[in-house]
Amino acid sequence: QVHVVELGGGLVQAGGSLRLSCAASGFSTYHMAWFRQAPGKEREFVTSISWSGVNTDYADSVKGRFTVSRDDAKNTIYLLMDSLKPDDTAVYSCAATSLVGDFRLPLTYLYWGQGTQVTVSS
Repeated sequence: QVHVVELGGGLVQAGGSLRLSCAASGFSTYHMAWFRQAPGKEREFVTSISWSGVNTDYADSVKGRFTVSRDDAKNTIYLLMDSLKPDDTAVYSCAATSLVGDFRLPLTYLYWGQGTQVTVSS
């Protein structure tokens, strides 16, 4: 059984920064990603990082503001969010997979965390 646990989140003013972390057992061989879901909207891809950490991908809406990284020694990935906007308000979920596919699609991911709320006030 793989456990995925997110930490971080909270309330921040627009223009501020926040860092999320995600720990997963059996971490080193998984492709990892962050998705988010705002009220009344579908879950959307935010970013992903390959098991090696070499390959990263970002949604256009966060490119240049968000940075994903991983620390294999701690079985953890991080999402540093800068220049936050009210539109970034959502529940952010971490996901992991050993499958190969379209890493922007939620269906590619096998394991999910419970999600953490990020609220950006204007």
